[in-house]
Amino acid sequence: MKYFFSAGEASGDIHASQVIKNLLQLDPGAEIEFLGGDEMATAAGHAPLIHYNRMAFMGFIDVARHLPKVLENFRVAENAIRRMRPDAVVLVDYPGFNLKIAKFAKKLGCKVYYYIAPKLWAWKEYRIKQLRKYVDGIFSILPFEPAWFGERNVNVTYVGNPSVEEVERAISALPPRKEFLSRHGLDDRPILALVPGSRVGEIKANLPVMDAVARRHPDMQTVVAGAPSIDRSLYAGLTSFPVIQAVTLELMAQSRAALVTSGTASLECALADCPQVVCYRAVGWKWAHDIFLHILKIPYCSLPNLVGGKIDRATRAEVNREAIRTGVRGCIVPEMLVHNCTPENVDVQLSQLIPDGAARSAQLDGYKRVRMLLHTPTPAAENVARLIYQNVKRNI
Repeated sequence: MKYFFSAGEASGDIHASQVIKNLLQLDPGAEIEFLGGDEMATAAGHAPLIHYNRMAFMGFIDVARHLPKVLENFRVAENAIRRMRPDAVVLVDYPGFNLKIAKFAKKLGCKVYYYIAPKLWAWKEYRIKQLRKYVDGIFSILPFEPAWFGERNVNVTYVGNPSVEEVERAISALPPRKEFLSRHGLDDRPILALVPGSRVGEIKANLPVMDAVARRHPDMQTVVAGAPSIDRSLYAGLTSFPVIQAVTLELMAQSRAALVTSGTASLECALADCPQVVCYRAVGWKWAHDIFLHILKIPYCSLPNLVGGKIDRATRAEVNREAIRTGVRGCIVPEMLVHNCTPENVDVQLSQLIPDGAARSAQLDGYKRVRMLLHTPTPAAENVARLIYQNVKRNI
């Protein structure tokens, strides 16, 4: 059978690669084409049609600046789907691009499946019409999503969270601490990890703030988690702290605390039991912050809080914004957003988490709740591959 995958970011590349591995076990003769990265290439046994390095554009301005490249990416994907006529098109996260692919594929008569449902509960709820119209099956990695989508007449299946299995697998294979330190030229001081994201825009916006906070803690050893797809010269222009690439999870697991740009990394940090402060600074204006919170339809923006936060989502409009900013009233991890993401505000939160004490213990207890809520008997990728394979077989 024929499968076409589309993943536009590093995290999607990892998650999709596990689905491909499981699909090939179920369907050894499968033909697979994909947009993605090195992990998917290893799983499929050949290079992607487009590497996600050429796809990872963030926000309207970034897309507009690279519009010719974006349009070329669409043409390559559409031509491949038209030529291949896959039995299943599997879209992984990255909704701005992938929902357009869904529309094209559906019009050709392909079955379309979406792994890692678009976060419409946060913003852009209008996209739910596209999901209803163009997607045949949606697989969620967050346990509260099926109920939210169900209330809007969209059937979504919770398959488990791939980060749980990936983190557990990676941590079980971690080398001893001394070996990790020696390999990366680090000493035995407590580590403060800076995790500024995997996109150029995120890194430029957040790493300078993280750098400034880290300099307030000279007794700690600060290390920057470099994204595998980002040139080291970008980091060199923003910080003088050492950068180690492609070992973010390992670094967080070995760290005393971390500053993390909101995203998948915040959940991985929780699963690695590393206390953290979530940082997100796109622009620093207060009015942008107010618009940001108005657009968001949720009380939190980080995954540990969304999964395990104690505030009832039905009452999110009543949540005090200052309480969200300072990391109380149900937050597991403090979130410093937009103009509140300053060295001073971030450091107030971080300084409570570094020493043993109530704040650190409360966050680690919250992590246990997150892990429990995310658990499924079988891995997410295995569940997704099985569901897609069964559906494809039925449709032949």
